[in-house]
Amino acid sequence: MPGNNNAQNRDGDGGGDGRDGGRGDRDIKFALAQINPTVGDLAGNADSIIRRCRQARDAAADVVVFPELCISGYPPEDLLLRRDFLDACAARLRDITAATAALDLAVIVGHPLFENGRVFNALSVLRGGATLETYRKRRLPNYTVFDEKRYFAAGRKPARADLNGLRIGLAICEDIWHRLPLAQTAALGVDLIIAINASPFHNQQAFLREEGVVVKQARRHQTPLIYLNQVGGQDSLVFDGSSVAVNTDGGIAARLPVFQECMRCVTFRRGHGFVSAPAQIDAREQGPELIYRALVLGVRDYIDKNGFSGAVMGLSGGVDSALTLAVAVDALGAQRVTAVMLPSRHTSAMSIEDARAEAKALGVRYEEISIEPLYQSALEQLRESFAGRAADATEENIQARCRGLLLMALSNKFGRLLLTTGNKSEMAVGYATLYGDMAGGFSALADVPKTLVYELARHRNRGGRVIPERVITRAPTAELAPQQKDADTLPPYEVLDPILEAFVERDQSPQQIIAAGFAPATVGRVIGLVVANEYKRRQSAPGVRVTSRAFGKDRRYPITSKFF
Repeated sequence: MPGNNNAQNRDGDGGGDGRDGGRGDRDIKFALAQINPTVGDLAGNADSIIRRCRQARDAAADVVVFPELCISGYPPEDLLLRRDFLDACAARLRDITAATAALDLAVIVGHPLFENGRVFNALSVLRGGATLETYRKRRLPNYTVFDEKRYFAAGRKPARADLNGLRIGLAICEDIWHRLPLAQTAALGVDLIIAINASPFHNQQAFLREEGVVVKQARRHQTPLIYLNQVGGQDSLVFDGSSVAVNTDGGIAARLPVFQECMRCVTFRRGHGFVSAPAQIDAREQGPELIYRALVLGVRDYIDKNGFSGAVMGLSGGVDSALTLAVAVDALGAQRVTAVMLPSRHTSAMSIEDARAEAKALGVRYEEISIEPLYQSALEQLRESFAGRAADATEENIQARCRGLLLMALSNKFGRLLLTTGNKSEMAVGYATLYGDMAGGFSALADVPKTLVYELARHRNRGGRVIPERVITRAPTAELAPQQKDADTLPPYEVLDPILEAFVERDQSPQQIIAAGFAPATVGRVIGLVVANEYKRRQSAPGVRVTSRAFGKDRRYPITSKFF
């Protein structure tokens, strides 16, 4: 076995805890509870944990493992600054301890811990109504979407729990991304390590996490490792699950499904590691399917966890709204989605035909409400104020704001969340109207570049055509002016998106982007638009994060800045 087999048992009981009479030869079954907690729903989260503990006991598991901060939900953010919240989390931990006391089962559960005036990101090992061990997270992430140093004190010591004669090293998320914490844990003479996590999804994360961290750490320390991650949507974040059990050679003995709440058991055989069974290893998905499923889960959980009855959205006949409609229906079901076409004098017959076809294909409630009377009334009210000035983008934006007004009215009246339909490329350069097409509560495509929108639309059609082909192939247009095309205002998206990726996601300088082969004038123009529209993005709806650098928490630039 890996580790120091002669290390003294910390509890002084020879490694047994009474369940197996101190024998060191029996298999140990772990139940991996990949659950979907909700931030602040402490009673609901505790009930879910207790229910899963009972299911684990029915499955003859010896140990059940839950994700990081699963009692509070992750990330609880400034709730952690409230003493009443911390006290309530502690009360729920006591409830779980009491409710599982008679189950003859060890429970590993993540929770906030208020101790001596400090707050820790902790896990506790519960058994028989008592706490056998508490571990405090030692490495606190403070980058991209993470702010843990704002809330938590760092733990200082490694820890292990001795269960059924097995020495289990304990870790929490960021700990395993660094060499020293796991080296110190392995030095305790552990037989395996359990790391509980709340690791959010982006398009490269699953591979990076499994191959670059979990497998590498297991091989490095010659210690089998359980990586247990949560699943579900929380505001802009989506957690993909993808929990794994890995042996010392890096072999995957179990992989739980992506974006799906579940519980699965894996057996640890002393001297042999985790017992692999093909049925326990879900395929590791990748590409557009992975991103599409992230969008679906993010939309579903945002709407359901916030108590909306469904979704309403504007359907323009363009590819962004078509893809958003497909995501909404796959997330909620057709009966909970309303699509509204809001034509103006500039809306083509093609757009109306395609919007009708999309709504029919997906089976949603569909309405058409002309904005022309509202638009005409607004122009009349402004006629004297605008006297002597030529029409410009102002009149275009009035049309978008008429649509926003009507869509928000429908959202208010029927309790359905208004989904915005803009994509990341548009929001990056401000190609959107404040209080118009930006109006709404959540955005499925907020972190999806336009070129990826097209890829996802084609991918969704492979599961049954719901987006007309000409919606994908026609030149994109806002249809707010005669013969208008996006390309009249912006570089082609196949040029725009790589520049945006370099500047926004990789923090490259204008000189580096130009050196990659892009025209200096185009680079300067695009960067100028990104910088000038920070104020707009601050007022945009939150949306599902699918890249490694989304607008919002990931990228925090000042509105007022002369650097560029």
